[in-house]
Amino acid sequence: MNPRLESLRPYPFERLRHLIAGVSPPAQLTPIAMSIGEPRHPAPDLVVAALRAALHTLDRYPLALGLAELRHAAARWLERRFSLPAGVIDPQDMVLPVNGTREALFSFAQAVLDPGERSLVLMPNPFYQIYEGAALLAGAEPYYLDTLAENHYLPDLDAVSNDVWRRCGLLFLCSPGNPTGAVMDRDHLARALALADRFGFVIAADECYADVYLDETRPPAGLLEVAHSTGRDRCERCVVFHSLSKRSSVPGLRSGFVAGDPRILEKYLLYRTYHGCAVPTHTQLASIAAWNDDAHAAENRALYQQKFAAVLPILAPVLDVAAPEAAFYLWPWLNRDDEDFARELYARKNVLTLPGSYLAREGRAGNPGHGRLRISLVPGVAECTDAAQRIRDFVDGRSHAS
Repeated sequence: MNPRLESLRPYPFERLRHLIAGVSPPAQLTPIAMSIGEPRHPAPDLVVAALRAALHTLDRYPLALGLAELRHAAARWLERRFSLPAGVIDPQDMVLPVNGTREALFSFAQAVLDPGERSLVLMPNPFYQIYEGAALLAGAEPYYLDTLAENHYLPDLDAVSNDVWRRCGLLFLCSPGNPTGAVMDRDHLARALALADRFGFVIAADECYADVYLDETRPPAGLLEVAHSTGRDRCERCVVFHSLSKRSSVPGLRSGFVAGDPRILEKYLLYRTYHGCAVPTHTQLASIAAWNDDAHAAENRALYQQKFAAVLPILAPVLDVAAPEAAFYLWPWLNRDDEDFARELYARKNVLTLPGSYLAREGRAGNPGHGRLRISLVPGVAECTDAAQRIRDFVDGRSHAS
């Protein structure tokens, strides 16, 4: 067996399963799952219709390069969403369809990193766990950038030494962030680009929450728009990762794309040709309909905005919690052990959440997720409101008991 497998840690949801093993929540309370970031809004009708209409394509193998129509739809969406000039994103060599961002983020590290160099892979902490697994199985060493309240939950790039940057082969960014919902502004992204130019590493920007934000007047910036505005017309050293899972609420479709530096994507396409992970043709045809339509994404986003508006007034009096800039998570400070809180909340109120420490590693000042909880506002508005009231009642009950 590959000895690098021994370096992988248990996945957060496996840890959660063990945490609640043997717990019997109250049967009279309907279970509400808020631990996994799995959107549960109804799939858009136009996507469902396109998928059904494409089932006749099951008799053929898809190509790793993907359909030209899908690459065109993705490129045009990038230009609309990030206010890029028409034609800046060339669908011929700057876009590749992938089976969701999870698969792509993992495989991208295998293609980009030279295992003989023992490079560092820098990533935010807390983080989407795929970043760490991708680094380890590519023969690299993870290096964690703590995202704390005092730095607005963003990685402090200026606090990283030049020696670390020299060893960096890949920088994972996540904006909007998971689990914090923090957004990197244009200046922050420009700083990352300048460092990549200086030290020669690649930036992999996970932007799967780019279309889920609270302020309609301030959509989050993207790496490619900053690359273009700073003179990088071919998005040198940049690759972004986008998905329909969050934008269109179709996680089961497993559809996304990567876009950016054509020199990098040329080699990544070669890797994917051997990897055998081409996106099925019927999935691609349904995805074209989704990327070509922005109205359903706005409707989807409005539902999350309604949830934050309903939930925050209920929770704010009992938890240190605030609205994020984007994504669909709450990241409250509990001022107590997060594992104990999550387990007891489930046991008493049948609401399942995720301990924050499961999403982070020990940093310079301990585990930055310890004492926090990730609450995924993925159920419907009514369920989220019910869950918030249960959490409030639970916190009030603990306070009175103490």
